[in-house]
Amino acid sequence: MSGSARVAAALWIAWAVIVWNVVFDHVIATTARRYVAAAAAAAAHDRFLRMDDWMVPALSRGLWMATAAAVLIVAVGTAGLVAASRRRPA
Repeated sequence: MSGSARVAAALWIAWAVIVWNVVFDHVIATTARRYVAAAAAAAAHDRFLRMDDWMVPALSRGLWMATAAAVLIVAVGTAGLVAASRRRPA
């Protein structure tokens, strides 16, 4: 693998890690906001909502969604690197 191919692979992996973190954080933060709104509405009617009932499924959903996005990015990057390495110089 050439030096430029290694740099490209490292950049694709870095991009996948960044996207994984952003997707996971988005799922958790969105669920937390929804929980706070629902808990406030429930408190107005003297009911109690457990945070675990909201956040545990969000954790699983966030892990799956973030991992799927990162795997897709790595797959596209790998396919691009393979295709680029098969091209013959002009």
